Amino acid sequence: MKLAAITAAALVPVLVFATTASAAAPQTVTYKLRASAVGQTTDFTLDQGVDAAAPAGVAPNGTVAVTIDPAPNTIPSEAGGRQVREIKGLALRLPVPANSTFRSASLSGGSGLGGTPTIALQGSDVVLNVPGPIKGGAAFELPTVTIGLQAGASGTITTKLGGTGYDAPGLTFTAVVAVLGFPVNAAAKGYPDPSPVLTTTTIG
Repeated sequence: MKLAAITAAALVPVLVFATTASAAAPQTVTYKLRASAVGQTTDFTLDQGVDAAAPAGVAPNGTVAVTIDPAPNTIPSEAGGRQVREIKGLALRLPVPANSTFRSASLSGGSGLGGTPTIALQGSDVVLNVPGPIKGGAAFELPTVTIGLQAGASGTITTKLGGTGYDAPGLTFTAVVAVLGFPVNAAAKGYPDPSPVLTTTTIG
């Protein structure tokens, strides 16, 4: 089996989102991912449930809070007979919606992340960064994300996941796998296809 394919198999369970108590039923989103290592590239897909919550309506220039609460998960300890040593450098991008202005972003909770996660506005995206490392076989939980927006004068505020292609990915991370006893970094990047609407808030 090619190294990139081994790495791809290891990465599939990495990121799954769960429902929150006040949110509607989650959607299933398919990420198209491309993993590259030692000159080899493999394309694969990752299905994940995504549950996002936001108010149905807001007054012009009012405030809107969007929340995403990830579920606990476990990094695989091996794939294709190869040891998965760790996952590191995970970044998830959430675009600031049209008809809104970014005001704040915060994190709460989370465990087993191997480092302190951060969230910040980068260009037109809100980016959750988890430096890791998260060891293979370890349980972890990504923090709950809350994004504060200010509504515009009219229209709708539609939230979606980031990423439109391999050249503009919305999800990136690195897996470290053991090959002949040596650690090898395999970079993965991808985007949701199709990219569903997560929440819609009507201004008015």
